[in-house]
Amino acid sequence: MELYLDSALISEIEEAFQLGFLAGLTTTPTFMFREGVQDIDAMILELSKIVPILQIEALGEDADAVCQEARRLLDLGLDRERTVFKLPVSLEGVKACKRLTDQGIRVNVHLIYTLQQAYMAMAAGAAYVCPLVGRLQDQGHDALSLIDQCVTAVDRYGYDCKVMFSSVRHPEHVRNAINLGVHAVTVPWKVMKQLTENTFTTVGVQQFFEHTRLLTLRVRDVISDFNPTIHKSKSIYDALVVMTRGGFGAVTILDDRDEICGIFTDGDLRRLLEREDERALGKRLEQLDLKVPIQVEGDALLKDAAGILKERQVDTLPVVEGRRSIGMLDIQDVIGVGS
Repeated sequence: MELYLDSALISEIEEAFQLGFLAGLTTTPTFMFREGVQDIDAMILELSKIVPILQIEALGEDADAVCQEARRLLDLGLDRERTVFKLPVSLEGVKACKRLTDQGIRVNVHLIYTLQQAYMAMAAGAAYVCPLVGRLQDQGHDALSLIDQCVTAVDRYGYDCKVMFSSVRHPEHVRNAINLGVHAVTVPWKVMKQLTENTFTTVGVQQFFEHTRLLTLRVRDVISDFNPTIHKSKSIYDALVVMTRGGFGAVTILDDRDEICGIFTDGDLRRLLEREDERALGKRLEQLDLKVPIQVEGDALLKDAAGILKERQVDTLPVVEGRRSIGMLDIQDVIGVGS
């Protein structure tokens, strides 16, 4: 099934065709004008250089005018082999379709709402017949049944024609197009971007990255540049200032040799304030019952650090290089590593 982009916005057209596998573009000069394009002919030529196949309208009051407009557009420099002219279905439209087809010019007869209209386009030699599914469904009609009938007619009678599913409103329409066996579908970029989305896939990819990075990253790769340390002679208030400045819930306490002799956390602060009220803020850290905390080497794999956090049921770990403190690992560094 050929996948076409349905758009008149140059920015999203350029973005979409970076995918590299779209069959072409269906667009409308009227929509280009609405988007602020003043020189429509120049824009058509620019688009023809970007996309593999350009499907563009050729309008006129009768078959003569339609054919004249198609030839005018070709004379601008459009490649006959890479251009399909979109004509609204009508007696004059199918007459123009037959004339252009006889000249080797491909035609898409669109605005199809009935099987009879589709049949006239097929009989006139249209390369594409294009029912507007979304519009039909808006009016309460069974558009999918019409698509099925068109596909059946092409197959049964051997018309050299492709049924194009258009007026796509949501990803479910693309699933409908696939199931019904249409030959082409033209999709707005907003909808096309949703076709690869799925909640289970998103979760799976996130888990994959998290697991992969846990196995490959080392602790030093994820810790903050700010190392929340404080000398044991400083007050608890000073420790609170350092914790706040670094955005951590803990601070590493160092002795006179700059080696780790303890850790003070926001949980320790709450418990201390409950026992001694705000007067506790003036106490020196060395007055506390300090114990050397569990530490992790900066070169340790992140998965090993995550294991320690889980086993010890703590939220932070001082990170060391030998006996020297080089930072603080927070549980959020582990949780957010896949993002």
